[in-house]
Amino acid sequence: MKRAGREQEDTRNAVPGGWLRHYRLSGLRADGLGALTAWALIVPECVAYAQIAGVPPQNAFYAAPVALLVYALLGRSNFLVVGATSAASVLSASAIADVGSPEDAVGLSAAVAIISGAVLVAAGLARLGFVTNFLAEPALVGFLFGMALTIIVRQLSKLTGADGGDGNFFERLWAILRHMPDWSLTTLTVGLAALAALLVLERFLPRLPAALLVLVAGLAVSAAKHGVEVVGEIPSAVPVPHLPGIPAADWLALAGGALGVALVVFAEAYSIAGRFAREHGQDVDADREMIAVGAANVAAGLVRGFAVSGSASRSAAAVGAGGRTPMVSLIAAALILLTGAFLTPLFTDLPEAVLGAIVIVAVRGFLRVGELRRYARLDRSSLWVALTAVIGVLLFDLLPGLLLAVALSLVMFIAAAGRRHVALLGRLPGSDRPGTGHGFLYGDITMHPAAEPVPGVLAVRPDGSLFFGNISRVRLAIRDRVRAVEPPPHTVVLDLADSHHLGVPVLDTLDELRDELHRQGIALHLAHIRARAAADLDGHPLAARLGPGALHATVDEAVTATRCA
Repeated sequence: MKRAGREQEDTRNAVPGGWLRHYRLSGLRADGLGALTAWALIVPECVAYAQIAGVPPQNAFYAAPVALLVYALLGRSNFLVVGATSAASVLSASAIADVGSPEDAVGLSAAVAIISGAVLVAAGLARLGFVTNFLAEPALVGFLFGMALTIIVRQLSKLTGADGGDGNFFERLWAILRHMPDWSLTTLTVGLAALAALLVLERFLPRLPAALLVLVAGLAVSAAKHGVEVVGEIPSAVPVPHLPGIPAADWLALAGGALGVALVVFAEAYSIAGRFAREHGQDVDADREMIAVGAANVAAGLVRGFAVSGSASRSAAAVGAGGRTPMVSLIAAALILLTGAFLTPLFTDLPEAVLGAIVIVAVRGFLRVGELRRYARLDRSSLWVALTAVIGVLLFDLLPGLLLAVALSLVMFIAAAGRRHVALLGRLPGSDRPGTGHGFLYGDITMHPAAEPVPGVLAVRPDGSLFFGNISRVRLAIRDRVRAVEPPPHTVVLDLADSHHLGVPVLDTLDELRDELHRQGIALHLAHIRARAAADLDGHPLAARLGPGALHATVDEAVTATRCA
């Protein structure tokens, strides 16, 4: 039943907006609460992130509804809420910093969103989403952990009413602690009360929209005029199509920075979408996500917005409030349109301390201490990878931390691919099949203690495909196996069942192995050569040096041939 449900879900998401045709009105209440919660976070955060990006607050309201709408129609995640994020805003500001003047910030920011979005759409159409498979899970866990800590420390200034400073996690944390004498007792009380209320409501009344209830209570406290810092006036804004209107030279100058923005916004969005997908038994397709996130950025840029990505805090808050489908984004988009046009005065007095508390509670799910403990218990190398990613994000901020996570993933991949165990094969007793022509089966003697090595023949098999990164180690492992056999074998049979392709470096090294064995009076035979690998071998001098008598369909055939020679 579970598999059938997943196949039905895949069918619903096969075409843009296909889920709408199968949407059940029974889920509207929960999705509505999730949308209200996301909306309550998006509205005040729009102001903050617009300031970070260096554009007027209304530009965030231009981007938010169209980005939500486009992703809801094109994306595969039921839980991802897209919009302005701290990482995307910071990188957007960095990309335009040395291009044009501050007066051109709106057009330049829109152009960055369009370029980065177009890159992602093109990459998704080219099916380059597979690159996400090279992001190791421990590196992603570390990146999200560091991202959550970074978001939390940026909210501490709202909870304390003190200057949060700039820079990395530690610099911001030190700035908060250094300004402890300047902390506002009233603001701190409101913030801690909001945190406590959120945690208590989530613990004992999980069905209630905790964030929304606390937000309403915060507005009531602010209305009492107790000196709590508030968000301030939010100008009215309705998105309309508008080209950036910048010179062609500026488009070229923005290209490099926009590529960095594209990398971060997709990695951020996909990692968050993947996290929620795993928690709720959903699948997300990397190519489809690239297209959806890219299209959302293009759409945002075409209405004078700036770069958008998946939001960890808003997604977590919406899910916590009960949101379970992309209807959350559609409802939130409609609410933001209404807010931008008519309701901004209602949020002018929103306490920043309450907003900070909501964001902190929303992202705490990414602080996966239990997962780090599991790594410590089962796989120390994964633990160090995760911790290195955490420290990279905290020290160097999100983009360098993400690049470090990518680099660590590649190192893990290369290290794993470069390690190939060379199994010693033995004949499995009772495995012969008379009349079939297949002979005996051979297995790893470490896994099959009853397997019997054939006297005079060393049969070995690399556990995995051979390529330039591991063939030298495999050659040395075979040499060590030969030296360990007494008396020395007269033949080495190399089982290539796991190698579907043999590149030139592999064939060159096998030729060197053949020469080395030949000088010791040992013949090299190859077994289980796949069709593609056979074609590679035919074009290399090794084929002629081995001769047709040294190529076999099975290990048993090779062993029989060497014993009959």
